Parts: sequence; C-alpha cells; structure tokens
Amino acid sequence: MPRMLDVSDDVRAEIGDEEADRLLAGESAPGSYDCTSCRTPGDCEQERTSTVLFIGDETAVLAFAHAGCLPSQVVKVTEEQLQGAVRSINADQARSEPAPAAPEKAAPEQAVLGVTSGLILIAGELHPALVVEPTAPIARPGTVGSGDDFLPLLIEQGFMPVTELASTPAVLHGWSVLLAMGQLHAVLQPGTNGGRPVAWWQAHQPLQVTEGWRTAANKHQQVLMFAAPVGSIGRQPREDLLRDALDKAAANGQLVAAALPLAGT
Repeated sequence: MPRMLDVSDDVRAEIGDEEADRLLAGESAPGSYDCTSCRTPGDCEQERTSTVLFIGDETAVLAFAHAGCLPSQVVKVTEEQLQGAVRSINADQARSEPAPAAPEKAAPEQAVLGVTSGLILIAGELHPALVVEPTAPIARPGTVGSGDDFLPLLIEQGFMPVTELASTPAVLHGWSVLLAMGQLHAVLQPGTNGGRPVAWWQAHQPLQVTEGWRTAANKHQQVLMFAAPVGSIGRQPREDLLRDALDKAAANGQLVAAALPLAGT
C-alpha cells in the first residue's frame, strides 16, 4: 500500500528520483516512526507524513515527521549534531555514507548548550530573551587543551560583549530564532557561501515558552540572545534571579549578546 508521504523537491534533489519514487511507492518507507519534531509515534499508512533530510558534513539521515509538525525539507546541521540524531533514530530510518574507520580513543564528554528562555526588562520594556550557557568549556575546533573559546568564537560571528544591560544589543543579521506553532525549535546561523541557514543550536524536541514570551517576541519580531561561559549563569528558577545572574556576568566581562530576528510564529 503506498505510504501517505510528502517528498519535497529539495529532498528529491538530494536523494535522487529513484529513491524518492521508492519511498512514495512504499518500498523503502517505514510503516511506523517516531516524529522527528514532536517525538510521538506516527504511521505512514494512516496519516500525512513529511520526509525530512538532515545533512551534515559527511553523513545524511532521512527522518520522518507528522505533516502537521514539519513540512518536507532539507535541514543542514553540524556533523556533531547529526551523529547525536543518528543515535536516536532507528537504523531503518537512516541513509548514511560510512566515514573511514578511526582508531578508538577516549574522548572528553561533549559540552551541551543549555538554553533558558525568559523576559528581560531593558529600558522599561520587556524583551524575549534566550540565555545560552554550555555545560563544559568550548574549545576552538581543531585545538587541544582545556581553554574556553566559547565567547571569542561568538564574538567572531558578530556577537558583542556586554558590560551592562542598559540597552538592547544590535541586530545580528543572518542569524534568527526559529519558532513554530508557538514552540522554540532552533537558533539558526548563516549557511556557508550564502546558502540556506543552518542550525547553530537545535532542540531535541520543541521547547515550550510562555504566552508572555511569545507575545513579546511577536511584538518585537526579534529575540535577545545572551551567551556566557560555563558556570557564569547557572540554572535560575525565576526571571528576576536570571536577570541578576546576567547583570553579574556582564559586570565580570563574561557576557555577549545580539538581537536575532524572529523566524516563524
């Protein structure tokens, strides 16, 4: 029985007409799947389903989503993000090109970016904000050692150091915050050579934000993103405590920020 699949032109161009036709004919599509967006079960034979192709530097993974959650599309991500997705997607949903085998060696635990949403009062007005803090130091790609290059790397991308939260930071064009159906999905950065935006950070599953946060985001059509090195902010249960932590990080020279345009609704 043919599956109720949608294969977009972009996905077809990447996987080829033959594979796309096999999917549409039901020859290579799974019957059931876990939606790559909401992570709840879906069934290609019972409901409209989108094909979503995640492309990294060396690997591509074909995943499936409820058509109501995501349209069929190609999403470019880092190889590290994609390998994490591979571990969570059933093998029969993956289409990957094997990388050359490398000797096994012990590796330090990968840092994870913690993202907290909140409303921040600046110049008498509430602004939607995301506060990003890694769980471990971030080293510059290709380097070894225990240094933390998280803030320098962001400054190179256009984020600006903040010494006090007296005014909103400048807009960083090319970056954006992706909201879909009122949930936070990703922070996007410019693609290489003027290509489509890619995910700098992507939620494993969409994050809920408050109604007040969504209202402020729709009003300003932008989100303020603050970033600080590990140990600078911590997990703050209230917005006033989050603001206090941001003020302290700024005073200590451990905060960068930018205003990112809003993508989605």
